[in-house]
Amino acid sequence: MNPIKSLATERLILRQWKSEDNIPFAELNACKDVMEYFPNTLTEIESTNLALKLSQLISERGWGLWAVEEKQSNKFMGFVGLHNSPAELEISPATEIGWRLSKKFWGKGYATEAAEKVLEFAFSDLNIASVVSFTAVVNKPSVKVMERIKMTNTEQNFQHPLVNNIKLKEHVLYKITKEEWLSKTL
Repeated sequence: MNPIKSLATERLILRQWKSEDNIPFAELNACKDVMEYFPNTLTEIESTNLALKLSQLISERGWGLWAVEEKQSNKFMGFVGLHNSPAELEISPATEIGWRLSKKFWGKGYATEAAEKVLEFAFSDLNIASVVSFTAVVNKPSVKVMERIKMTNTEQNFQHPLVNNIKLKEHVLYKITKEEWLSKTL
């Protein structure tokens, strides 16, 4: 077990999950707008199980998909962080950056702010060589976040093997290396 790492930005805290996160996380995962680019919404039980799994991974490694909290209000917002890509994907093994925020926090730059901090952690603390991110081609909001955090489209779109919905099957793949990140942040 590694020490659990928390991250902070000007407006956000990325932290280990708490039981109080379960209800707002279930609401987020039941929202059709939030889950538009995922195969389906999640039930309350599925959401709670996912939060427990994410918490367990953070406990084991010290990092993962952290719960995000707004500093000013202490409100749970969703998650942002790193995880290992599913083994079923051609790109695996790879470290992926991902995010999912409640709709009420969209359009305020929170995903970008948190993701920038996560990349800093990945490259400075974990010394990871590269980080990827992928989403359904139609998910323009997430693609914009990838571009804002200086990731580059690899032009290697792929058919996600775990997605059956034809609208969501084709995925775009973005990547940033530690060297690229260093050159873009200096």
